[in-house]
Amino acid sequence: MTKLCMAACIAIMFSPAAFAADAKGDKEPTAQQVRMKECNQKAGDKKGDERKGFMSDCLAGKEPAPKVTAQQERMKSCNQKATDMKGDDRKKFMSDCLSGKEPAPKMTQQEKMSACNKKAGEKKGDERKAFMSECLKG
Repeated sequence: MTKLCMAACIAIMFSPAAFAADAKGDKEPTAQQVRMKECNQKAGDKKGDERKGFMSDCLAGKEPAPKVTAQQERMKSCNQKATDMKGDDRKKFMSDCLSGKEPAPKMTQQEKMSACNKKAGEKKGDERKAFMSECLKG
């Protein structure tokens, strides 16, 4: 009977369930694992080479590159809006856009007509013609 109890105890000690606690990782994470988790969270939506570079720097303990400034954001936005402009028109637009004096987008003739018609409201006859003429000029 004693041999049977000893065999049962040995079987229980060496069963997979006994090792499950260690296998699950009940140990504290290593410093590298903690750093990896933090860097993954900081990486956010970065993808491809940008993510690889960020993760490499982050895991090495290097500070990430400074965030984009408001002026850089404005430059990016203005550049996107000026993609089809060239020469002096582009220079003027970029100057105005970067200084915050961005002109209102130009309306097509059809858009102007629609806007003026709405503004004309109930006007009729010569009064409407005069109003529409002035409205379409501006």
